Amino acid sequence: MGVLEAFVLGVLEGLTEFLPISSTGHLILASWIMNIKQTEAHKAFEVAIQLGSILAVVFLYKNKLFSSRKLWERLIIAFIPTGALGFLLYKIIKSLFSPYVVATMLIVGGIIFIIVELLYKEKEHHISNVEEIPYIKAFFIGVFQSFAMVPGTSRSGATIIGGLLLGLNRKTAAEFSFLLAVPTMFVATAYDILKHHNEFQVDNWINLGIGFFTAFVFAVISIKLFLAFISRYNFIPFGVYRIVVGIIFLLFFL
Repeated sequence: MGVLEAFVLGVLEGLTEFLPISSTGHLILASWIMNIKQTEAHKAFEVAIQLGSILAVVFLYKNKLFSSRKLWERLIIAFIPTGALGFLLYKIIKSLFSPYVVATMLIVGGIIFIIVELLYKEKEHHISNVEEIPYIKAFFIGVFQSFAMVPGTSRSGATIIGGLLLGLNRKTAAEFSFLLAVPTMFVATAYDILKHHNEFQVDNWINLGIGFFTAFVFAVISIKLFLAFISRYNFIPFGVYRIVVGIIFLLFFL
């Protein structure tokens, strides 16, 4: 993998990480298009550049993250299901990283998104503050997040759907999804780097730095645009996008 490929993957990671369209899926598919082999080192690269996206959330939500104990209580509770299952099923999860799985889950997730949105009606009594999410609902949002361990499902997509079904308004569901990414992605990234740090050479670290920086910049842009979009529209366009991309890749692979 060269510098250009690292830049492209960093941009793609930043733009898609917090959209409900599966950043991991897009990275896998983009790597396949650019003929980048899915080695253990490359898989670790794809996970590691997510740190840039995490910092984007920390940068945008620093006031809440560094001052709200109530928020962290909910984030830790929501992280527990994914943390436990991710540790126990690490090898199984890694074996699922393939374009076929990604394409299929993009389609399935897109259909679910459209159905949920058609049934969802935002109401005044829906939860509108991430610090007011009941603990039990935070836990079940974490359960939804654990489904995203299957590549192509989308961590943000799963948590947003969970939030909508559990009575959060769209903006709050999206923001809690962003914030939950901080402990979830930090632990996942740190664990992957720890397991594969010996596989990185000097060139790998240079590529990682490029991917990290571009992911940060484009994640900041993506989050702001996403919140502006959902303040006026719903999530159905993302469901349609998922289905179209999934079908194109399934036909292409077949």
